[in-house]
This record gives sequence, C-alpha cells and structure tokens, in this order.
Amino acid sequence: MTVESFLGRAIADYDPPVRGDPITGERYHAQRWADAEWRHVWTKAWHIGGMAADLEEAGDFLTHAIGRESIVMLCQEDGSVKAFYNACKHRGYRLAWTEVGGAPLLTCGYHGWKYAPDGTLAHVQDPDDFPGGSPCGKVKLEEIPCTVWGGFVWFTMDRDAAPLSEWLGAAGKQLEQWQMDKMTRVMALKSDVPCNWKIIRDNFNESYHLPTLHPQIAGSIDDALDGTIFEMNPEGHNCMVMRGLKPSGRYPTADILEMPLAQALDYWELDPRDFEGRASEAREAILAQKRKLGAAKGYAHYAQMGDSEIIDYHHYTLFPNITLTMWPDGFQLLRSEPHPTDPERCIFDHWFMAHEIPGSDVVFGPMGPTPFEQVERETVVFGTKTLGDVADQDMSVAIGQQQGLHSRGYTGGMLAGQEKRVQMFHERLNDLCGIHD
Repeated sequence: MTVESFLGRAIADYDPPVRGDPITGERYHAQRWADAEWRHVWTKAWHIGGMAADLEEAGDFLTHAIGRESIVMLCQEDGSVKAFYNACKHRGYRLAWTEVGGAPLLTCGYHGWKYAPDGTLAHVQDPDDFPGGSPCGKVKLEEIPCTVWGGFVWFTMDRDAAPLSEWLGAAGKQLEQWQMDKMTRVMALKSDVPCNWKIIRDNFNESYHLPTLHPQIAGSIDDALDGTIFEMNPEGHNCMVMRGLKPSGRYPTADILEMPLAQALDYWELDPRDFEGRASEAREAILAQKRKLGAAKGYAHYAQMGDSEIIDYHHYTLFPNITLTMWPDGFQLLRSEPHPTDPERCIFDHWFMAHEIPGSDVVFGPMGPTPFEQVERETVVFGTKTLGDVADQDMSVAIGQQQGLHSRGYTGGMLAGQEKRVQMFHERLNDLCGIHD
C-alpha cells in the first residue's frame, strides 16, 4: 500500500495545509484556556459514555463524568438509549452515583423523586403540595443527544450537534471494518494524571517519539517514516497506519528475527528458521497465512477486513480527545479528559476491546495475555499500578513536559513534518476557542 493509493484518494485530500500557529506553553496550564475549551469544545463534541453491553434491560444505566458535569444514559423499553444531565429537577441532587447500575425507576436519594427510563417524573412525595398540582408526568430530566455506535454509548451536550455518523465522517466508515460492536471490553483502567489533557493528545498525534520512548516495539512494528501513512480528515480526526509484523526499517537490524515476530510466524504455521536473516519478509508471509487459515483458527472477522487491516496498526485520533489504536483482533481506547478544577491534571482512560477467539479463554492485549471476560472500569491511583508498559512510558514524559511548558525557555515549539497532526490539532483548537497565542 502506498500513500497515493491509500483509500483511493489524492494526497491533497488528506494532507491539508497548516498555518504554523505558535503552540505556546500557556494553553497547557492557563485557566482562560480551560474555560474556553469547556465552552467551545467539550460541550460541543461527541463523547463516549460507556459500553452498550452494560445496558441490557429497561432502567439499566451508565454514568459518565466530564469536567464538573455528569451524564446518565438509560436503557429504554425498546432497547434504545436516552441520555440526560444527571441532576434531579427538584433541587439538583445527583441522581445516579455508580458508573453502571439499574432499577425500574431512577430515584433521587435526597427527597425520593423517581424518574422513568425516558426521563419523565413518575413519583414525588406529597404530590398535591405543589402550586400547579402534581408535577408527575409533566416534568422531565434535561435530555441531550445520544446514540449507540461501535459498541459504545455516545452523547453530546450540544442539542444542535450533527449526527454522530456525520461527526465521525470518513474515520467512522473505515472503523466499521473491525466490527467493534462485536468485541468485549477486557481491560478498563482510569487514572488522574498530573498533566494537561492536550499533552496526551499531542503524544498520540505523532509517532516521532516511538524510537526514543518505545524501543521495545521495533522488532515487530515498522515505525520507519517512509513506510508510515498519515491521513488528516476535514472533521478534525486523523489516522496513522504503521506496518505490523515487520521490524523497524530505521535500523540495520531490520532483517534480524526477534522473539515476538518468531512467535507470530510459529502461530501462523510458518517455520521461523526460514526467516532468519530476512525478517522483513515475514509480514507478507503471515498475511497470506491469515487469509488462508484465519477462519479455521477462529478469526472469522478477517473476511470483512482489508489486507492492511489484518496485519497493520491503524491509529485513529478523533478530535478532540479519543484515540483508537486498531489491532487486527482488538483495539485500544486511549482518552484524556479535563480535570474538573485543575488545568494541569486530566483523567486518562486506557481500555482494550477484543474479539473472542474460539477455543481460547484469553486474548493478547496491551498487558499481554488477558482473560477474555467483560470488565468494569477500574480506577488506578497514578503511580501505584501500571497502566500498560507503553502507556506508562507515555505518561512518564507527559509529567516532565507539563513542567517544562512553564519555562520561559519554551517559546512555541519546533515541529517536524511528521508532527503535522499536532499542528493541525492546535490550529483547530485555536479557531474553536477564539484564542491565538
């Protein structure tokens, strides 16, 4: 696959020009930036609220907190999902307090007001004691747009927002190949990280850091610039494609066979000894075996996917804050959201969703072999438990960068061409927030 043939589009279609706006340090710690982002970005974008698989019966709910806001998503009688601000219409008490739960009626723990799954007030104490008579049936929770896609429940606080499919644009159409809605979340870690949310976004908007920060991947993922594809979409999303099961072309060791690649060859019934001294040829051989043996080995989903999708790593970054790294048999969600009060902190999520492989009770994810079972979100105190080897490496430099961005010696950044996605992200943010440093 070449850049020119990627998705059958011309280079200009996915490589738009940038202005070169300076990316100064203030945006990573100033309250005025945090306030502008809340008004113009967070309250306008589509967000992932949780896993659709957790909503099985009418009254089942998910909650998601973003900034100081909380959203509750409720399963309806017909199986659809509605989203509401998680605040009682009586005196504002938060209604749902767990991330996953369920009951026939959503009940306020302060004065006992009860709401049906469609948000309608169904019961109050002393209903005749209200000036206009009983409010039951007349009052509803404040509803916001909500939809289910890719196995996730999505919401937006913008009642005038374009539909999710339009917001996702070309990225959504491409992502459908992986059949995300048929996967199970087998890992879900959340942590409060001491850096601004945009530092994590910048990191996932470039691969320039891989040789320095993640040298362990060089034996099985080709991070060489000339073999990497970058795409930027008009919706603000972008994609990077890296060749998988191929040693990095950056080094003279590109044909030396290392353990992860040797194991992959063996799994796909190829003799690793045949690729000693020519490891760079393993990728095409494994691809052919995946096509030949995939269904028999339990990988039926390969039939719906392109060649690159079953061998390479497709790294989607959805504006403003969601990264989906697509593996052939699963995908990672890497998300950073604003801290409720501190611009120099953020909430970081690292999830892994996977297809079930018949005959196996484990899948291979960011933590290595992982039990194939649905899990709830686990909160990790930052620094006390791993968020995954690669994620730990990313977070370690994020903290140091947060400190350095306060320095008078940092005057706006000097980006390489391959970091163009970082530049585009900040220029879009500038335009939405109306702030230009």
